[in-house]
Amino acid sequence: MNRVKSMIPKSGRRFSEKIMLEQPAKAKYHCIAALAGAVIAASACAVASVVAIAQDAPHGDVATGKRIYLAVGCFTCHGRSGQGGALNGPAPILASTAMPFDGFKGQIRDPSNDMPAYSDAVLSDKDIADIFAFVKSLPRPRSPKDISILNN
Repeated sequence: MNRVKSMIPKSGRRFSEKIMLEQPAKAKYHCIAALAGAVIAASACAVASVVAIAQDAPHGDVATGKRIYLAVGCFTCHGRSGQGGALNGPAPILASTAMPFDGFKGQIRDPSNDMPAYSDAVLSDKDIADIFAFVKSLPRPRSPKDISILNN
């Protein structure tokens, strides 16, 4: 009872102590139910925040994204269809990227490898959203196993 008592704020102790003294078995279930409710509520909040983050990705225009992708030179490393390349080392495949928008934007603003950084003065967030829409629309490269001439 002391352990439970220390977890209950002073304002609610009288009511809790009364329940524990009068019906100890029921009090135990009340505490378990309250804890379970708190865990479920916290889980629901976490899921809601992940969904909200996923929905926060701005909608981009595929045609505009293609124009910007070609104009700023993304294709020189990543290929015209986002297939990746090896100009200055291996450039990742961008076609149908599974990367979330925030990660994509972060890589453009503060790249982790040899890629140049693109500040807000060069590419606005809207431009990045358009490029993201374009690379998401591209089909993934075919597997070599699906190309018949390579399997002969």
